[in-house]
Amino acid sequence: MEMDIKKMHENPPYGMIAILFFGAFVAFLNNTLLNIALPVIMNEFAVKPSSVQWLTTGFMLVNGIMIPASAFFVQKFTNRRLFLTAMTLFTIGTALAIFAPTFGLLVVARMIQASGSALMMPLLMNVMLVAFPIERRGTAMGMFGLVMFTAPAIGPTLSGWIVEHYSWRTLFEIILPFSILTIIFALFKLKNITPNTSVKLDVFSLILSSVGFGGLLYGFSSAGDKGWTSPIVYGTIFIGAVSLLVFVIRQLRMEDPMLDFRIYKYPMFALASVISIVLSVAMFSGMILTPLYVQEVRGISPFHAGILMLPGAIVMGIMSPITGRLFDKYGPKVLSTVGLIITIVTTYYLSRLELHSGYYYLMALYTVRMFGMSMVMMPIMTNGLNQLPMKSNPHGTAMNNTLQQVSGAIGSAVLLTIMTNRMEASGEKLMQDAVTSGNVPTDRGGLAALENAIGAQAMLDGINYSFLISAIIAFIAFILALFIKRVRPPQRGEMKLPETDIVIDTKTVQE
Repeated sequence: MEMDIKKMHENPPYGMIAILFFGAFVAFLNNTLLNIALPVIMNEFAVKPSSVQWLTTGFMLVNGIMIPASAFFVQKFTNRRLFLTAMTLFTIGTALAIFAPTFGLLVVARMIQASGSALMMPLLMNVMLVAFPIERRGTAMGMFGLVMFTAPAIGPTLSGWIVEHYSWRTLFEIILPFSILTIIFALFKLKNITPNTSVKLDVFSLILSSVGFGGLLYGFSSAGDKGWTSPIVYGTIFIGAVSLLVFVIRQLRMEDPMLDFRIYKYPMFALASVISIVLSVAMFSGMILTPLYVQEVRGISPFHAGILMLPGAIVMGIMSPITGRLFDKYGPKVLSTVGLIITIVTTYYLSRLELHSGYYYLMALYTVRMFGMSMVMMPIMTNGLNQLPMKSNPHGTAMNNTLQQVSGAIGSAVLLTIMTNRMEASGEKLMQDAVTSGNVPTDRGGLAALENAIGAQAMLDGINYSFLISAIIAFIAFILALFIKRVRPPQRGEMKLPETDIVIDTKTVQE
C-alpha cells in the first residue's frame, strides 16, 4: 500500500482524473442551463411561476439530501463504482427530460439528474486529495476550481443563446451525448484509488439529515416567492433547524457517524468552513443581483445578460489553476486577503449603480469581482482540508459542499428579501415625493410612465442596497481571513500506513 501511494504521488493518474473532471463539468454545466429557460417552460406546460420553480427547487432538495450522505458513499464504495452509478443516474435523468411529455415528469427527470450530480463534487475532491501529495494539492484543487466555477458561469450565456434560437429541450440534447461518452471512457479507463472501509449507514441519521438540510433549503428557497410570513416557509425552516440540531447531536455521539462533525476540532478547517460560508453568500448575491439589474432595470435581453457575465467566467477559469500554483508557493493568507480586498471594492462599486450605468463598465466591474473571488475560495478550502487526516477527507468535502449549498440558498433568500423590502420602501417614498411636489400626471399614459420610472428607480435602490450588504459580508470574510495560518505538509517519518486504512498524522506544522 505504501509503495502504491508513493508511486501515485510521484505520477498522479491524470487520465483518470480527466474523466472525472469532464463528468463533473457536464453535470455542473447542466445545473445552471435551465434557469433562463424557466419562462419558456412555464408557458409551454401552462404552469404558474411558483410551480416552475420546482425544476430548480427540486434539484436543490435532492442535492441537500445526497451531499451530506456522500461521506458514507465515498467510504463504502469504490470511486469507479460510485462514479459510474452517478453518471448513469445523471444520464437517465437527462434522457427522460428530453422526452418528458408533462411538467411533473420533467421535475422527476431533474431530480434523477440531481441524485447523480450531487455525488460528483465530493467524489472528485476526494480522489484528488488521495492522488496528490499535500504540497501539490493547491495546483490540483486549482484545476478543480476550473470546473466548480467556470461551468455554472458559462451556463446562462449558452442557455440564453439556445433558448432564443432552439427549443428548451435542446439544453438536455446537447448534454446527453457528452454524458454517455463519459460513461464509456470511465468503463475502460477508470480505476480504484480511494481507500474503502466497512461503514454502515445509520438510517435514522439519513432521515434527520434529509429533513434537516432539505427543510432549510426548501424554506429559504421558497421565501422569495411565498414570503417570510408563509407557514410553509417558516414551518419548513423550523422543522429543518430542529432536525439538523438532533442530527448534529446524534453524529457527535456515534462512533462511526454518517457526517463527522468532530472535524471542526481542527482550527484551520473550522475557519475555512466559516469563511467559505460567508463568501458563498457574497458570491451568490452577484450572480443573482447582476442579471436582475441588467434585465429588469436596463431592459437588456437574457442572452446579452449572459454575455456580460461571460468574461468573468473566462477569468475565473484562467485564474483557478494559476491560483492553485500560487497557493502551493505562497500559501492561502496572501491570496485570500488580496482577493477579498478586490471583492469588497468591486462589490461596493456595484452598490453605486445608476439607471444608465454603461454595459461595458458593468462587465468590467463584474469581471474584476470574479477575478478577486478566484483568489479566495479554493485556496481557503484546500488549506482547511490539508489539516484533516486522510480518513476524514470524505467528511470534510461533504461538509464543505453541504454548507455551501445551504449558505448559498439562505444568502440568496435573505439578500433578495432585503432588496424587495428596500425596493418597496423606496417606491412608496418616491411616489409620495411626486404627489407632494404635484408632479403626478393626470392622463393614463403619463401616469403609467411615472409608475414605470418609479419602479425602475425603486428596484435600483433595492439592488444597490443589497450589494452594499454583500460588501459588508465580504468584509467580515476579510477579517476572518487575517487569522488564517498555512497548514504545512507532514515532515518525513510522520506518515503512517496501517493495514486497514491510510492515516496521516494531523500534527501539522503551522506558520
